[in-house]
Amino acid sequence: MSLPPIPLLPKRKDTGDRPSLHPAPEGRHGGWFRSRLFLLRALASRNVRDNDFAIVALGVLAAALIAGGVALLQKAVGLLHSVLFDLPRGAHLSAGVAIGPWQPLIIPMVGGLALGIFGSFARRLRAKDIVDPIEANALYGGTMSLLDSLRLAASTLMSNAFGASVGMEAAYTQVGAGVTSTAGQAFKLRRADLRILVGCGAAAAIAAAFNAPLAGAFYAFELVIGSYTLAALAPVSLSAITAGIITRWTSGHDTIFAVYDAVSVGPSDYPFFVLVGIGAAILGIATMKAVTLAERLFRAAHVPGWLRPAVGGLLVGAIAMLYPQVLGSGHGAIQHNIVLGYDGIVLAGLLAAKVIASSISLGSGFRGGLFSSSLFLGSLYGSLFVKIVGWLLPDVGIHYTAFILIGMGSVAAAIVGAPLTMVMLVEEATADFPVTLGVLTSVAVATMIVRRTFGHSFATWRFHLRGLPIHGAHDIGWIENLTVGRMMRRDAKSVPASMSLAELRRMFPLGSAKQVFVLDERGAYAGIVTLSTVHDPTLQADMDQRTAGDLARSADAVLLPGQNVRSALKLFTDTEEESLPVVESTATKRLLGYLTEAYALRRYNQELERKRAEELGERHLFG
Repeated sequence: MSLPPIPLLPKRKDTGDRPSLHPAPEGRHGGWFRSRLFLLRALASRNVRDNDFAIVALGVLAAALIAGGVALLQKAVGLLHSVLFDLPRGAHLSAGVAIGPWQPLIIPMVGGLALGIFGSFARRLRAKDIVDPIEANALYGGTMSLLDSLRLAASTLMSNAFGASVGMEAAYTQVGAGVTSTAGQAFKLRRADLRILVGCGAAAAIAAAFNAPLAGAFYAFELVIGSYTLAALAPVSLSAITAGIITRWTSGHDTIFAVYDAVSVGPSDYPFFVLVGIGAAILGIATMKAVTLAERLFRAAHVPGWLRPAVGGLLVGAIAMLYPQVLGSGHGAIQHNIVLGYDGIVLAGLLAAKVIASSISLGSGFRGGLFSSSLFLGSLYGSLFVKIVGWLLPDVGIHYTAFILIGMGSVAAAIVGAPLTMVMLVEEATADFPVTLGVLTSVAVATMIVRRTFGHSFATWRFHLRGLPIHGAHDIGWIENLTVGRMMRRDAKSVPASMSLAELRRMFPLGSAKQVFVLDERGAYAGIVTLSTVHDPTLQADMDQRTAGDLARSADAVLLPGQNVRSALKLFTDTEEESLPVVESTATKRLLGYLTEAYALRRYNQELERKRAEELGERHLFG
């Protein structure tokens, strides 16, 4: 039995008297009842599309579910590590201790083989690519498939459980964003609100994974939504806080790493922070390019796709025989480095080994991310930096733990592309303001260098290699939807190329049109002729000898129906034409219509202004 819909309040002038549907109970609970009734009306409204309260409620409810899902995935990974690698209960794989003698070599290879077979089978059942949260928000208005998200989570779980040198964060954010996107699609939310909900899911996932609500919220703003807006503030922040509260209630207050000793940072350390940032940018770019190089080498070796993870697992296992810390995401090794540290030679070898192992893992087809791995790389880099400074400048005392934290933040920011997320992560783990300022300094330097010299984070670099025009999560999907086919006019005037100039003048008097399109003997587009050229007095003498084909120009400048408005505007600029033909294909050149530069520019600006208004939250609360 369904309840009848609760009617909305009637519109009214602001007279100070609030109309109510039912008389409020008398006594001290009257205000409480009225406030709850108002919230109920807001949440029960059928028009969820324009309801801020409903968006927040969906995000918060999903965050609670996501926090539980992240906890289950973490438990599953820990259990599988214990079983597969003979680890004691509660031990981290990447700590590199208490691992069986043969498991590091064999288990990653077996896991790679299982993953390759699973992936091949899954692709046969569902061949389309998996859309991640950044791609979904940039191109598809936040639309994601929960089934595909669960498939990626299963692949990432298998990869990490069998020791691939990748993190689980990709699975967490994929499932979290997939849950909220599916909920938003069920309520038929509009594009802007669905993008915010995807950010809520990713924020909750990171907040739960690292027990860091601030880091989760900024991760969503920086990477998934692509901007900070007032419309997104409440849903994203409350989702991250909800996931963080549930995680602390069920698992305690432990973050990804813990600092037990006092950290000392002074003004004289800031020049070193700048140097750390420069080195972090170089290391981050090298790591991203190493992944690409590994992929190319595997393709060049002509290893079958389903077998590549097994080969990659064997190579990772061989590295792990010398440096077992490369296995997994690196959580345990980070804590070991903070508390006990490594010798200088071991640091250098382990840093190189982790870069190579992570590159091989991702390049061979294991699924996962570089979030945790970049933090581990950063901790090793920060430790190595302290060792080198101590060797070169023995009289300069810099704090070991401080530079581990600063190295973690700067390298992770360089690779992941979320600078404030990394600053907040260190702040929440240490609650140390001077160290946070140091991290901010180094992160700013590293991010600026990567942006100016490389131009991509790891996520957007992967999109670039796939040919996707994504430099961030800013919504550019509307540009892809605003196509030439949607904007073109179909009343194009055309003439055969053999028509004489005299006949052309008689058919199209001056002022009857701006241009005509010329077709060859096959009916294919052969150029454009403006009527001002047709009626040029200097051509009076040889009107009967000249033809439309003689006057035609820009025969190769054509638009296709599937092109977006941005590429169309670029062609207008390159050709300096006011109108361009729209043809069926470059092979047939069958004329379908035409598009003017003025109209394309006007439609582009209209859509751009509308998107900006949405991002600024310029909308009413209830429609």
